Amino acid sequence: MKRFYASLAVAMGLAVVLGGCASTEKQKDTGSEDTVLKDTVSKENFHIYLAFGQSNMVGYIGPTIGKDGNSGADTTWVGENGYDTPPANFVVMAAANDDNLPYGRQKGQWYQAVPPLNRAGNGINPADFLGRTIAEAVADKGIKVGVIVVAVDGVQINMFSPDVDGFKNYITSRADQVWERQQGHAYVDPSVEFPIPTADFVTEDYPYKRLVDLAKKAQEEGVIKGIIMHQGESGVQEGTGPYHEYVRKVYNSLCTDLGLEAGKVPFLAGEPVREDSLNLDAIRSIPEAFADIPNTAFVISSEGLTGWEPGNQEDGNRRIHFSFAGYEELGKRYGQKMLELLYQ
Repeated sequence: MKRFYASLAVAMGLAVVLGGCASTEKQKDTGSEDTVLKDTVSKENFHIYLAFGQSNMVGYIGPTIGKDGNSGADTTWVGENGYDTPPANFVVMAAANDDNLPYGRQKGQWYQAVPPLNRAGNGINPADFLGRTIAEAVADKGIKVGVIVVAVDGVQINMFSPDVDGFKNYITSRADQVWERQQGHAYVDPSVEFPIPTADFVTEDYPYKRLVDLAKKAQEEGVIKGIIMHQGESGVQEGTGPYHEYVRKVYNSLCTDLGLEAGKVPFLAGEPVREDSLNLDAIRSIPEAFADIPNTAFVISSEGLTGWEPGNQEDGNRRIHFSFAGYEELGKRYGQKMLELLYQ
């Protein structure tokens, strides 16, 4: 996985020179909203979507993998595929600082939604195509679409505990999962030792709170219309009780903390790659936890979507992570469902 990030950082440099997006230097110098975003819309016409989860929401794509998902393909995720030229009305709020990485994005600022949307050095993910699908469909209505993505590779659902003690108990128990503690560090107080210690530590910031804090800031300019999650490849029943009930707990907390009316903000959960039907039943159970608020929670099918083909099957990534085509189609399915629910 680390091999991927090093190569992807090189590819990312290509995106910043293309039209429609401010240059890296400009974003670093201003420390504020990209000037390409200064054409504002009314608060009611700025529609914001929250996204959280594990590696498939982070975006896990090999640097030489083409859109067809095959190793060694001629195309990459920048340039000719159009991934680095999102619709003009599609933006992302940076969820963490990326001072020394290609875009120089700053936490809490809006930027044109050039991937990666989670953090620099990551890949393309379903939120990319959720946003693109909706933005293209509503452009003629004068609507701008924004996404906020908080995701960490490999984590169980209780990484997104609504309370800090739940988060700390989870992350300190992951002594052998250095990657989780490294990537999760982006969402804690800067004073916390890197990677997050496995002993007690003090923090007021953690992934759930980061998502809420950024969402509150976004609410000053727009309205939150929906929430998407891609989590469940791991940890669906470990330490949290029934998985679908814990997912509902996160949704309830988001609605309470953000002043949202449950039942009016759709919640979409994506199925994993179906190679081994990994935890498929647990994810399909999510709507059961929302029985008292019908027409709110929906599962987005992964039927027919291909897994990543890294050329080396020893790590089994094709059973866990989607291909380019898989991410694109999955994200479109998220977007099409939101369009059906909110824009008819």
